[in-house]
Amino acid sequence: MSGLIPQRFVEDLLDRIDLAELIGSRITLKKAGANYKACCPFHDEKTPSFNVRPDKGFYHCFGCGAHGDAISFVREFEGLGFTEAVEELARRAGLEVPYDKAAKQEMQQARTLTDALDFANRFYQSALAGQQGAYARDYLTQRGLDNSIIQQYQIGFAPGTGTALYDAAPKDLKGPLIETRTVSDQYGRPRDLFRNRVMFPIRNTRGKTVAFGGRTLGDDKAKYINSPESDVFHKSREIYGLFEARQAIRQLDKLLVVEGYMDVIALAQHGIHYAVATLGTATNQDSLNALLRQVRHIVFCFDGDQAGFRAADRAMENALELMADGLHLQFLMLPQGEDPDTLIRKEGAEAFQKRIDGATPLSRYLFDRQSEGLDLQLPEHRGELRARAEPLLNKMPRSTLRDAMWHEMLRLCGGRNQWQNRQQGQNYKARGWRNEGQNRPSEERIDVKLSKDSTLCLALLEAPELATEVKALADRTRQLEQAGRLARWLLENNIQTRKALVAGLATDKQARDRFYNLFDGLEHIPARESTLAAARELLSPNEEAARQQRLATLLRNLATLTPEQREELRTLSAGTLNPKAGE
Repeated sequence: MSGLIPQRFVEDLLDRIDLAELIGSRITLKKAGANYKACCPFHDEKTPSFNVRPDKGFYHCFGCGAHGDAISFVREFEGLGFTEAVEELARRAGLEVPYDKAAKQEMQQARTLTDALDFANRFYQSALAGQQGAYARDYLTQRGLDNSIIQQYQIGFAPGTGTALYDAAPKDLKGPLIETRTVSDQYGRPRDLFRNRVMFPIRNTRGKTVAFGGRTLGDDKAKYINSPESDVFHKSREIYGLFEARQAIRQLDKLLVVEGYMDVIALAQHGIHYAVATLGTATNQDSLNALLRQVRHIVFCFDGDQAGFRAADRAMENALELMADGLHLQFLMLPQGEDPDTLIRKEGAEAFQKRIDGATPLSRYLFDRQSEGLDLQLPEHRGELRARAEPLLNKMPRSTLRDAMWHEMLRLCGGRNQWQNRQQGQNYKARGWRNEGQNRPSEERIDVKLSKDSTLCLALLEAPELATEVKALADRTRQLEQAGRLARWLLENNIQTRKALVAGLATDKQARDRFYNLFDGLEHIPARESTLAAARELLSPNEEAARQQRLATLLRNLATLTPEQREELRTLSAGTLNPKAGE
């Protein structure tokens, strides 16, 4: 739909919006000269790194990299699409979005469908509260739900009669109900899709009903059924409970992804309001992208049985292709035979929250799972671990996280330490898979030989104040092309600290594009101390090494040496670099 909004209107809209006023109406901003600062609303931080530039019309976070204009902010903060964000800003500015005729018809059609589904939602809620909903109310009471949570999630009841919804619908909504297949006319006569079921409305980020999930109260073969896909419902893009989570937590920075509607609702009733459920499966990339558009920190929660581990493995493998620095994915595997609904009622919210806090990071989960059944004291098993893990790491885009995980794989497969304290022959099921209390070995770094150019580039990243020395060295040799370019850019922009370097790259698109692929060829990054020591050796080489190098050069050309060079050779052979040093 974004292409149907004239670009000129979008630009005019952005000119009319006061960015500081817009963002300040949602988070607390503090004046900082001509700009504003705040703690970033898109990731958890204590020191403000979120900057707003009203004069330039953009915001930027130096912590997580969030960057954009007024439309970007509304999209990210409110979880809206482009069209919805433009409409929201247009209402704020007192403007009407100039859609063309075809676009207006398409939007009107979508509104008609959601109007029909909203009517169905109200009908199901009314049926739950009426006499025919007594059995459904008893069921919800047995499941431990109170009236407030039932109202918050708008839970309803679909009567068992075959046409109750269709008969109650106004004439102008009967067609849209059939179009969304909430009412079926497959056999030439209308029949409600949901009958004798507890109903869970699925709402989009604006709170409009787009579909339903229904749990049978009888002996139907299908315990749960969902609405078929329609023009307003695509199950891979919708997240159950997201609207309610945003209503409860305005600045949502983390999502707990569970498997069922009742899990979401039970957790919310016990004070954990950031639980959501994907529709169908959480493992496909459409669902993962939908989640990552909302937050940068996701905790996947699965039952601790074989099916739960298989689901977690699928989620992990699909997430690898999307992983980038700043994203944080964790896995919480519950005790076998438990789900979030039963467990939180059994042990309470505080204990369950501790489980969430102790969830396993994606990196550790990957190596835990791939090392299952292996004894890493055996070379053959270390080779097997690499054969299992390397294809997974190759799925990841280049990032610091990928490099760190690659280094971890090499460390584990190198056999320098016993990775996990496990008894031989003890399998995954017998020892139990735990998220907390795992003893990790001390890290041993692997020495990596880098080129002089890469070494100096890394050193400039760590200590930009070395730029003058690096430039001088680069001017004397053709082997330091990249380091020379980076050093000259640092000097031209008077950048002398790492913080200033990060800020410069964040705000200078040309420089960012210029140096974007600077470290693409590196698989591993040495420690800061090692990098700076290696750079210092290049910038101020050891005198003995210089003497040996010069001596070797003179000896190779012995037959053609001038008298002065022969004198230098005698001096160097005596062990002194400077002929006058011994005077």
